[in-house]
Amino acid sequence: MFKEYCSEKIHLIEAELLTILQADECIEPVLCEAMQYSLMAGGKRLRPILLMAAAEAIGEKGSKYLKVACALEMIHTYSLIHDDLPAMDNDDYRRGKLTNHKVYGEAMAILAGDALLTMAFEVMASQKDVEPANLVRVIGEMSKAAGQTGMVGGQAIDLLSENKLITADRLKLMHQAKTGALFQTAIRSGAILANATEEQIAALTCYADNFGLAFQITDDILDVIGTEKNIGKPVGSDERNHKSTYVSLYSIEKAKEMANDAVNHALEALTIFGAEAGFLRTIVKYLISRNS
Repeated sequence: MFKEYCSEKIHLIEAELLTILQADECIEPVLCEAMQYSLMAGGKRLRPILLMAAAEAIGEKGSKYLKVACALEMIHTYSLIHDDLPAMDNDDYRRGKLTNHKVYGEAMAILAGDALLTMAFEVMASQKDVEPANLVRVIGEMSKAAGQTGMVGGQAIDLLSENKLITADRLKLMHQAKTGALFQTAIRSGAILANATEEQIAALTCYADNFGLAFQITDDILDVIGTEKNIGKPVGSDERNHKSTYVSLYSIEKAKEMANDAVNHALEALTIFGAEAGFLRTIVKYLISRNS
């Protein structure tokens, strides 16, 4: 059921993303080609799936909020394009394909990322059949999660931490912002759009925070013991870039223990929900067994 659920949602997301791109006016074909190159390069589509799954945990149909879900994937893709740039992580491959700047050049890759980020908010604003106040709240939260107090702020900490041994608290803050913020806003957004109570939103926020922590710790582990074929990019990039990780600050065994603890805390946060939250329970347990 887990694989079928993901496959069904990925099909919906990718069909909608193509529709969005094809419906948009394009004054420079190369720019739009560069946007589509990264946006349609595959991937787990985890953030939009989580948004829809959170709405379903509240009792709504997740696909009802497909526009907002796709907008979130556009924000995530923009961050990957910029993250791969020579001035950032300087990666040549993403999802098993050449990174955007390797195909279209550094300047066009920057513009493609900029365009995807900006377009995401246009797409969000086009979401139908939701309470206007809920949509405004979601747009505000998503803006914050993507900006200087969220993903971009975390990226800044990451850059300034290269070649330094940082504290565990600093590492946690960096990943809460750089990675965790988009997971949190994905799950909170699905709940808010579905008219969740504040108690439900609080429980899902706790779940999301622990999900993000487990995801990042596992990512750090895979960068050491994973394979390029499975993760879609060269392994060992954290060590080459002299970055502190959960593995370097602790150990692989301790990191695995921390990931397990985060998964258990996430599951505890879902105790107020019934069978509708089944996918959220399954996917957080999947994190500690994933190889990509």
